[in-house]
Amino acid sequence: MIATYVLLCLTVIATLTDVSGQKIYNWTTYSGIVIALILSGAQTLQISGVFSEIGLGESLAGLAACGGIMLICFLLFQIGGGDVKLLAMMGAFLGLEPGIETLLWTFVIGGAMALVILIWKIGLIKLFKRIVQQLMCRLGVGVWDDLSPEEKSQLKIPLYLAPAALAALLIVKFKAVELFS
Repeated sequence: MIATYVLLCLTVIATLTDVSGQKIYNWTTYSGIVIALILSGAQTLQISGVFSEIGLGESLAGLAACGGIMLICFLLFQIGGGDVKLLAMMGAFLGLEPGIETLLWTFVIGGAMALVILIWKIGLIKLFKRIVQQLMCRLGVGVWDDLSPEEKSQLKIPLYLAPAALAALLIVKFKAVELFS
């Protein structure tokens, strides 16, 4: 399907620009959304089945669901606007269920990447000690010490969701999970 190749290309471009400049450009995401809607519209009108695997309704549902979930994350967790538009675009190409599955895999992979970066920067033992200290404080057993400026700066890591979204897309689109079951 043409839509699959276009989505892969746009996601690779977004990954490259995200990693190199911490930016996902509007021309990538907005044009991707328009292309996804055109290709799915062609599928709905039965012009040709070669353009997209989903119809326009499914494309709009994926766009709304993935875009809506990411908008909530943007408002609550300060995720970047480019990440919001990227996942909305992916939803437009994939449809509702595969779009949400890709979104969830993106969060899992992005969280794992962030944890690996934290362990790399801080160290496993030091990170584990701080987590235990925080848990003890929450249980009312210990006292929480504020983080030093150095510790605070170590926690400010850039999180690149585009590479996680690319990996998630490959997992969902090519059913990589089923290979291991």
